[in-house]
Amino acid sequence: MCREGSICSSFALASRSPGMAAWCGRPIYLALEPQVAAFYSEVPPALRGCPKTKQSIKMKSSMNLDHFDDRTKRRQILVGVGTLLLISPDVARAEKTPAGFKASLDKNDGYVFYYPFGWEEIVVKGQDVVYKDVIEPLESVSVNIVKTEKTDIHDFGPPDKLSKTLVEKFLTSPSQKTQVIEAKERETDGKPYYTFEFLAKDKTYTRHALAAVTVANGKFYALVTGANERRWNKMRDRLHSVVDSFRLLEY
Repeated sequence: MCREGSICSSFALASRSPGMAAWCGRPIYLALEPQVAAFYSEVPPALRGCPKTKQSIKMKSSMNLDHFDDRTKRRQILVGVGTLLLISPDVARAEKTPAGFKASLDKNDGYVFYYPFGWEEIVVKGQDVVYKDVIEPLESVSVNIVKTEKTDIHDFGPPDKLSKTLVEKFLTSPSQKTQVIEAKERETDGKPYYTFEFLAKDKTYTRHALAAVTVANGKFYALVTGANERRWNKMRDRLHSVVDSFRLLEY
């Protein structure tokens, strides 16, 4: 039974009812934060670690996500150092983008991160931005943003509890075996972030993933990246660079 203010009171699953979003074919719900459930319902199977389906990456949603429309296609991908420096002093650090990466900057929603060179942007309804390897289907990075009444990431509980809830209920298929390897908190420019590492094991593959989440200005931000376990040793450092680079901007 959930207590007020506990982690399950914000992310508890409620009883089923028709018309709710499906997660790998199973309905999901959030008691106090339906918007968070809404954006996770939009993540295609290929990006959340579900078995392959015939579903198109440009999937159509049965849910009303009109509140996402006003931020669609407002991103600017900045590669040149000079361009970055002209945008804002706050993003001047992007000139130190590591070799083999590009910088993705969203001035409207206020965040920046690096992604591996060669990954291409794809359009996924309900997500702010997605980049994906053109060959390896499990190698991708996505940023999701939803409104929240919470004012701080700590309002969702400690890193271990929040990561466990997200991994077990929203970032993986119900048929997969999951394991949270590590969950911790970092601080960048005075802003707290939760970062965590997890596995999603299916019958034919295992996805090794990393995530970073934070809250600011009435918004819940989540960046998730990962790769097939068989390529983890090769991709590990690059994926950690992606997660570590994710930060909110200050103008």
